[in-house]
Amino acid sequence: MLREKDPKPPRDYEELIRVIHERYEEMSKSYQKIALYLTQNPNDVAVLSVNAIAERCGIHASSFVRFAQALGYQGFKDLQGLYHKRLSTAAPGFEARIKALEEELGTRVDRSELGFLRDLVVRDIASLQDMLTQISPLHLAEAVRLLEKADTIYLIGQLRSAPVVDLLRYVLTMLGKRCVLLDPSGGLATHMARAMRKKDVLIAVSFRFYATEVVNVVEEVAAQGTSIIAISDSTLSPLAKSARVLFAVPEHEYTFSRSLAAPMCLAQALTVALAARLQNNPKEPRIPTVTGQ
Repeated sequence: MLREKDPKPPRDYEELIRVIHERYEEMSKSYQKIALYLTQNPNDVAVLSVNAIAERCGIHASSFVRFAQALGYQGFKDLQGLYHKRLSTAAPGFEARIKALEEELGTRVDRSELGFLRDLVVRDIASLQDMLTQISPLHLAEAVRLLEKADTIYLIGQLRSAPVVDLLRYVLTMLGKRCVLLDPSGGLATHMARAMRKKDVLIAVSFRFYATEVVNVVEEVAAQGTSIIAISDSTLSPLAKSARVLFAVPEHEYTFSRSLAAPMCLAQALTVALAARLQNNPKEPRIPTVTGQ
């Protein structure tokens, strides 16, 4: 739980996020869910009512009020005021992007197969645009530098994250980089990870609800001193504290499934940038193709 009635509530958005990160581990499950939403959707928090935010989180609005009070505010509106100030210089939020794209592409009013496709395309475009405002150029450069210098690049991602690391394995192999996929089959991933050295790099991909084996491997590898590049959904992810470079790609709720469009695009961007360095060709880096006999 948070400490009740902190006499000095955070004075600005940056301080608020720092305090949330510092206290996240001691929060209750419901408060952690609130914290995730507050850190992942700052623009939407600024414009939505507390009831609308609570409905999206599946938590009663009174819990948001108590969350704010536990940080020292009189109520949720005081906390929300920090988001209002931030919004004046921030890019449009995910929901705003969706509305704009729906107006451009046409809102789905039918339940046909094409209607589902249109809905998914709109949300994926919005997610990709959102990622451009979230990813740090410095983090991208640092990640590519680590990949370039690595002796061996290890990869781990399970369940829904598996396609991302499969793509990375394919492209890295074609670029001539030594890479090892920590495959969960046979229960050997944890044992294989112990072969890593400080000159290696681990790319770990995991989203809610985080695969236990991925989290355990990341923590063990970090203790060994190996650099970790993590792709996850939040700066509050269990991968965050161990990562040398963290790419937090916010996920947005959807009735059927969360899309991999944004993390797959990020994975491709990392490999294209790496190819540009390895080939000393920043204008037109190429990935060798497999030719049939």
